[in-house]
Amino acid sequence: MSTERRIKVLEVLQSAKVGSVLLVKGWVRTKRQNKNVAFIALNDGSTINNLQLVADPTLISEDLLKKITTGACIAAKGEIVESQGSGQSVEMHVKEMEVLGEADPEKYPLQPKRHSLEFLREIAYLRPRTNTFGAVYRIRHAMIYAVHKFFNDKGFLNIHTPIVTASDAEGAG
Repeated sequence: MSTERRIKVLEVLQSAKVGSVLLVKGWVRTKRQNKNVAFIALNDGSTINNLQLVADPTLISEDLLKKITTGACIAAKGEIVESQGSGQSVEMHVKEMEVLGEADPEKYPLQPKRHSLEFLREIAYLRPRTNTFGAVYRIRHAMIYAVHKFFNDKGFLNIHTPIVTASDAEGAG
């Protein structure tokens, strides 16, 4: 599975053709399972929306499905089909799956619920995985891009001047 080209979740949700077989990688947002089927919400940070993976326990081993918890990093290969449920237009019926990194549900701090900004300050390394910070990063990117494009289109150059020192010495500031 690792030699194939990964498709971003955003690309799958926007333009994936029904019937195509694709490889996606990302982090598990939620998983719900019964004896007949497992539904996994996968996100890779390319969009605020999740891709729903539908895993058949007869195709994917029970041991592997037990390792898939909120926060786990997985790779999944499967067929894109029209979604029967509401909330998304397509979903993936998984044929192959691999756990790239496990997340202990007892220790992983981001669970599928709202978290306060104070709580997120304590786990700075996981903030980009939240919808709030993902949206902020997308807005900041769009604003920075627009400013750079504006000045570039007007013929300006973006110059990075050399800095002798980044900090003031002994009270000079």
